[in-house]
Amino acid sequence: MASVFSKTDFTATKWFTLEKLIQLITGVFIVPKIFSTLGSIDIGKLKFVESVLGLFTPLFFLGLSAICIREIVFNPKRSKQILATAFYLRLISWCTIFIGIIIYFTITKNSPLSSLYMIITCSYLFKLTDVFEYYLLAKKWTKIIFISKISSLIIIVALQYYGVKNNLDVNYFAKLIALDFLIQGIIYCLILKRKAPFVFKEWRFSWTLGKSLLKMSYPLIISNSLIMFYISVDELFLKHYLGDHANGIFATVQFLVIALSWNIGFSIINALYPSLAESYLDNKILYAKKIKKVFKIMCVLGLLIGGLYTLFGNAILNTYFTKSYAEAKTPLLIFCWAPLIIFIGMIYEKHLINTNDLQKNVYRFLLGCIANVLLCYLLIPIWQVSGAAIAVLVSHFITNIVYIFLDQKSRKQLLSLF
Repeated sequence: MASVFSKTDFTATKWFTLEKLIQLITGVFIVPKIFSTLGSIDIGKLKFVESVLGLFTPLFFLGLSAICIREIVFNPKRSKQILATAFYLRLISWCTIFIGIIIYFTITKNSPLSSLYMIITCSYLFKLTDVFEYYLLAKKWTKIIFISKISSLIIIVALQYYGVKNNLDVNYFAKLIALDFLIQGIIYCLILKRKAPFVFKEWRFSWTLGKSLLKMSYPLIISNSLIMFYISVDELFLKHYLGDHANGIFATVQFLVIALSWNIGFSIINALYPSLAESYLDNKILYAKKIKKVFKIMCVLGLLIGGLYTLFGNAILNTYFTKSYAEAKTPLLIFCWAPLIIFIGMIYEKHLINTNDLQKNVYRFLLGCIANVLLCYLLIPIWQVSGAAIAVLVSHFITNIVYIFLDQKSRKQLLSLF
């Protein structure tokens, strides 16, 4: 990595990766206990609520993360105005969605999942403070992100352990999700107020900049909406055909592959993105070398993740989970290869952001969304949770690999790089 990336890039990646490794270790310790305490049905309910609200995450986040990081890298003097405008745009969007949810539950009344919906929705309010991460990532100050998230992690894991020991209900663990984001936000505010010349009272919203940011992020909002739909559609089909238990089984597979493994690659790509953006602006040859280096790293990591769960997946489930989760063994063997495919798509998306070709993100995720809906409809009634795992894996392959070869310009760029 040192041959094409600077020491600063390497340091930024180191802190990001270390954070995910610590989360992995603590996750292995505490999350199976939570799953066993709540049981597959309650876990299924929580994950179903998260999936339904996940459909609104493109509106909660407005696709501003990568756009703001890119704009801060390209226009560092406008950093404060970019962050302030992004914060208020997201606040307005959250308020609109929250009012809609309140109206819905006022009309329906007595919904058994209403409390979970309200708790998880409030967690998105506290997550507004992650706009500070845009600035920290652009400046490659990932050590601050590490300090914030690990400090919060220590507190949350302690509270989760308390909940496990006292057999507390699913609402308690849902509240910890919101508390996690709140603690991180408080730490960001305290550190940035001291380290960077941020005077939050002077933050001003700019309509002109806001319109510009939304115009640039609009393709990401659409593509992210498609992503969330085709990720969530599996839970919707499982809920319809098989109930909460099946969602709990699939949630176990997603936890092992996504929360414990996938996030490591995601953090590496995000940590290196500012460096990619800088090189794209100043040195296209170096940019190509960096893309190739990241691609090789992600392929190795994807193969390691797939190989790990193929060889030891059954042992992990037998050791850390109760017998009620034994049905996750086959879906895990299938889904564990998804990171290898998705890492390629993540790199491709960063390239599209740099080249301002984000409309292609919409096309590829629309293609993947259609494929996943059709496959879920055909496979879940036959192979149940394993059918959902196959549907997701194949749709990821279509979205992240097949599309690149179907698009003539992307295919030529790929051939020129490699």
